[in-house]
Amino acid sequence: MPFLQETSEGVVLSVYVQPRASRNQLVGIQGEELKVRLTSPPVEGAANALCREYFAKLVGVPKSAVALIGGERSRHKKLLVPGADIKEVRQALERALQ
Repeated sequence: MPFLQETSEGVVLSVYVQPRASRNQLVGIQGEELKVRLTSPPVEGAANALCREYFAKLVGVPKSAVALIGGERSRHKKLLVPGADIKEVRQALERALQ
């Protein structure tokens, strides 16, 4: 999965966000990123907060455990899940994509 990268800090996800969608959902892979649709608008950090919450729920970690490490003002984002196991994250995302 090209959008997953294991680092010494944890697992980094490369995500492409489509805001103002009708519902929150993983769409699939777009280039080297995982495409996600989110209901929130891209104003005042709402989409960033929802993105962190959505992936925390998918992976099964607390909301505060997912950090936005890149792309604060872009649709192309990098999320860090500290201390996560890449195999567990991959399995959780594969289940969500089915």
